[in-house]
Amino acid sequence: MIETFNLTKRFGALTAVDDLSLRVEPGEVLALLGPNGAGKTTAIRMIASILQPTSGRAVILGFDTITQAVEIRRSIGLLTEHHGLYTRMRVTEYLEFFGRIYDLPAQVIGERIEDLLHRYGLHDARELRLGQYSKGMRQKLALVRAMLHDPPVLLLDEPTSAMDPSSAHMVRESIRSFRSTRRTIIVCTHNLHEAELLADRIAIIRKGKIIAQGSPAHLKRSLLGSPAWELRVANTLDGAVEVLPADVQPFASGENWLRYHTDRPERDNPRVLRAMVEAGLSVVTLAEVERSLEDVYLQVVSRNGVSGVEGE
Repeated sequence: MIETFNLTKRFGALTAVDDLSLRVEPGEVLALLGPNGAGKTTAIRMIASILQPTSGRAVILGFDTITQAVEIRRSIGLLTEHHGLYTRMRVTEYLEFFGRIYDLPAQVIGERIEDLLHRYGLHDARELRLGQYSKGMRQKLALVRAMLHDPPVLLLDEPTSAMDPSSAHMVRESIRSFRSTRRTIIVCTHNLHEAELLADRIAIIRKGKIIAQGSPAHLKRSLLGSPAWELRVANTLDGAVEVLPADVQPFASGENWLRYHTDRPERDNPRVLRAMVEAGLSVVTLAEVERSLEDVYLQVVSRNGVSGVEGE
C-alpha cells in the first residue's frame, strides 16, 4: 500500500529526511515516533505529494508521488498538524465543499457527513461556524474531513492532540476499527501509550533517519533483553535464593520479592514455583514485569548514531 525508497529531503544544508525506506502493508498501522525536528512531518508531506523529495521516491497504491500526485491526493486522507479550517464557514458547508473537491455525488456527501458527524460527536454542533469550535472539536472535524471520501490510506499527524481523554479514546478506537477494513494508516504521534495501543509496527526516527523499526514486541525483546518476571511471597525470602534452579538467578530482590530473566517461562516458571513451595514459602504472585514502549524509545533516542534495530 505504501512504499518509500531511500526518500531524502534537504533544505539547503539541512537534511530533514535521510534515506528513508518504509513498507506498510494493507490493514497495517505504522507509528512514526521521534523527537521534535526528527523529520516525521516532512516524511508525511513527501508521502502525501505535498513536498517533492530531493532524492528517492515513494509509491502509494502503485501511484508515484511525484508523477501521479493527483491520483495520490485522491487516494489518501491527510490530517495535518495545522488544519487550515475556514473559520467563517459552517460545518456542513465546509464538508460539502471538500466533498465536491473529491467529486463525490451530492447524496453520498450528505450521507457521509451525517454518519461522520454522529460518529465523532459533532452532529449537535453542525450549525456552528468553525471559529466557534474548540481546539478538540476542530481536531475531530479535521479527521472527519480526512475520512469524508473513504480513502484506503490515512496519514495522521498527531490525531489526538488537544483532545480531552474521552474524545482521544473515541478517536483511537476509530483508528483501531479502520485497521479491520484493510485501510493502511501511518500515525505520527508523541503519545507513546497511544502508539503502543494502535501500531502493528513502530519506526523511530532521529535526525531524519530510521534508527529502529519493528513490532512493539520485537523492539522490547531486541532492546530491553529477555522478559523479566517478578515473584512475590507472603513471608520473607530469607534463604530462598539458594533453592532456586541454578540457571534462574535474580537480578533484583527485596524483602518479599525477586525478579529474574527468562526466555522460556513455560519451562522455568513452574520450576521456580515448585522450589518456593518446597521451601515452605507462600507465593502471592508470579507475573511478567511490564515493559513499556517508553523504555524502548528513551533507550533508542539516547544512543549516538544509528542503532540499526529492525525486525518483525
